[in-house]
Amino acid sequence: VQLVESGGGLVQAGGSLRLSCAASGFTFGDYAIGWFRQATGKPREGVSCIAITDSSTYYADSVKGRFTVSSDSAKSTVYLQMNNLKPEDTAVYYCVADPHRLSIRTMCRHSASFRSWGQGTQVTVSS
Repeated sequence: VQLVESGGGLVQAGGSLRLSCAASGFTFGDYAIGWFRQATGKPREGVSCIAITDSSTYYADSVKGRFTVSSDSAKSTVYLQMNNLKPEDTAVYYCVADPHRLSIRTMCRHSASFRSWGQGTQVTVSS
């Protein structure tokens, strides 16, 4: 399993970024794929996940209405569109993947649900 993130960077508050996660080495359609983030000094947080099997999605309360997760099976890629970014969104964002075994809400609320992690991409939102 290989997960390669891209799209992080520095943006002003209120701005937008789109993260991409290019996946390979597994059957894309059988998996749940998502995004966790970790800010300095804080625990990891499940931000948003999507089950490729049934297109079900999950969003943390902190990002609902601002972030949108989507997938492109032809490209084996998952995207996270982040709008109206806030300084508290500053973190390293990790793409995660695992076979879809539980509800997407359950999986995305527990980092241990995902055994495959990307290298992470930094998102910094300035005020």
